Formats: sequence, structure tokens, C-alpha cells
Amino acid sequence: MATSAIGPGFLTQTTTFTEQLAASFGFVILISIIIDIGVQLNVWRIIAVSEKRAQDIANDVLPGLGYFLAALIVMGGLAFNIGNVGGAGLGLNVIFGISPELGALLSGIFAIGIFLVKEAGKAMDRLTQIAGFVMIGLTIYVMFTAQPPVGEAVSKTIWPDEINYLAIVTLVGGTVGGYITFAGGHRLIDAGIKGKSAIPEVTKSSVSAIGIASIMRVFLFLAALGVVAKGFSLDSSNPAASVFQIAAGNVGYKIFGVIMWGAAVTSVVGAAYTSVSFIRTFSSFIDRNYKAFILGFIAISTTVFVLIGQPAKILVLVGSLNGLILPIALAVMIFAAYKKKIVGDYKHPLWLTIFGIIIVVAMGAMGIYSLINGIPQLFS
Repeated sequence: MATSAIGPGFLTQTTTFTEQLAASFGFVILISIIIDIGVQLNVWRIIAVSEKRAQDIANDVLPGLGYFLAALIVMGGLAFNIGNVGGAGLGLNVIFGISPELGALLSGIFAIGIFLVKEAGKAMDRLTQIAGFVMIGLTIYVMFTAQPPVGEAVSKTIWPDEINYLAIVTLVGGTVGGYITFAGGHRLIDAGIKGKSAIPEVTKSSVSAIGIASIMRVFLFLAALGVVAKGFSLDSSNPAASVFQIAAGNVGYKIFGVIMWGAAVTSVVGAAYTSVSFIRTFSSFIDRNYKAFILGFIAISTTVFVLIGQPAKILVLVGSLNGLILPIALAVMIFAAYKKKIVGDYKHPLWLTIFGIIIVVAMGAMGIYSLINGIPQLFS
């Protein structure tokens, strides 16, 4: 889940908003982390206790709702995966100098190879774990090189100069929005970690996943802040790359390539796996051949990028819509927590319910606000 969240959009969003908000972006990160934890604790717990995937839970809440939720997740996942494949291509372009299209094709083949090995689940888990540690380690190096004003970052995190609602929606949507909300929950189900007895492990995993993604976000924010605070301007076409290049020269630029590729290819794997998990239970044919559907999902994403290129405006639009998918999905899960035919005799903690309802209302309001204010600018 953590490495699914850390994708090309994650890198770009973090550096872009750091340039816009400077140290005050720390407040946005803090609020998004609190919301992310509330979402994960609710969603993963209900999935584990019910021992069902989200689409089946939604269908039990209201017949047909699961199909609607699955359609939103799969369409969003496919659109994002085109960008993820493009990001992987850009990463190899930076490292080896090959074209982004060829880099995307090679990365797509690599991602497909992960699911062709005999122990595909273990291979996927190991790849994302290693990539996560490598990305964080390299980002820490660049952060120290950038020498950010840590004291200012801490003070503005508590008392910001401004509060940017669009930034909050974007960060939450990019961390636990769309398919990412369910990436870890569905993986736990498939790994056999489910039932009331698994709640402690599920709780630990859900918070750890947010922690890993948030650590990466904080280090990247500080690296970008160090560059911006010195008066440098970031390249609008690739702000994350310019942070690494300005902070650590050509070595930093190559490091960015490694981070971009690792972030992108793990997101390709996570998006494909989770998106297909949303349609597995709708057909025994899909369930029996789910690996083939995952491979097809990756192949389509790769082909679209190689032939057409990255549809940037559509990707940004889907990113905004993630802010609306999240409150819908979370509301369904909270409602399911109180239906005995779904969770049996399980009692959902009242504080988690209240926490979840607050997030549903807040994210719904901020999501609508960001769509009204963001889309006209996007297509103007």
C-alpha cells in the first residue's frame, strides 16, 4: 500500500506544493497523515473482520453498489497506471538515457514478469519492500545535501501562513484515494490475514503503511524546502527532478531516476493487482484467471502510454475525483461495520466511527470545493 501511494504523482505533488506553500506545506502533510490513518484504520479493519473484499461488502450494504464502486476504482486505476508506466519510463530515461517510451515498455515487461513467477504474491511483496527502503534511503541523502530550514518547517507545520484545501485533498487522494485505499486490505485478505483474531496485526499494518508513505513525504518535502528556501526555482515540467539535481548535482539527478523508477514500477504493480482484485469476485472465470487479467491490465496501460503518451489533464482530473471516491468508499465501510450479516458479532469502536464520519464530511466538502475550483483552471 505504501509503495503504491509513492508514485510519480506523489513525487510531483509534494515538490510542487512545497514550492507554492514553502514551510506551511508541513501543516498540509500533518493534516493529511491524520486523515490517512483514520481512513486506513476503518477500511482495513472492516475488510479483515468481514473477510470480504470491498466490492462484496458494498453489494451487501446495497445491491449494485459494489459494481459502481468497482467501476470507479478500475477506471481510476487504469488511468493512473498509464501515468505510472510513463513515470517508470522517465526514470529509466534519466538513469540510462533511453527514450521514455522504450523505458516504459521495459518497465511494463518487468512488472508483468513479477506476476509470471511461481510465487507472485511473495515476489510482489519483496519488490515493494526493497524499493520502499531504497527510495527512502536515497531521499534522506538528498535531504541532508539540501540543508533545509528544519526549525521553520516545524513551526509552520503547527502554525501555517495559509491553509490550502486543494493541497489537502490532493495529498489524501494520492495516499489513500481510489484503489490505494484497498491495496493493503485486499492483499491481507489474499494472504489469509483476516477475522477478528487478526485485528491487532491489521491495525499495525494499516498504521505502518501510512507511516512509511508519510516518512517518504516528509523527507521529500524537506529536500524540496531546502532547495526552494535558497531561492532556486523548480522546473515546472519536472519539479521533483530539479530538486534532486539542484541539491546534489548530476549524482542527485541519477538518484532521482532510481527513485522515480522504483516509485513508478511498484505503483504499476499495486494498481494492477488492486484494480483486478475489485472484479475477481464478480466472475468465477476472472477469479480463476486473475493473473492473466493483471497482465492484461499492465499491458494495456503500457501500450496506451507508448502509442499515445501521457494524458496529463485526464490524470489530474482522475486525481481530483479520488478525493470524492474516498468519502463514498469510507461511508460504505462505516455503514457495513454495523450490519451483522457482514461483520457478525464484531463491535466497531465508537471513536473510529466518529473519526470516520468526520473524514467523510470533511473530504466530501473539500473534494467538491477542489473540483469546482480546480477543474476550470485545468481546462482553461
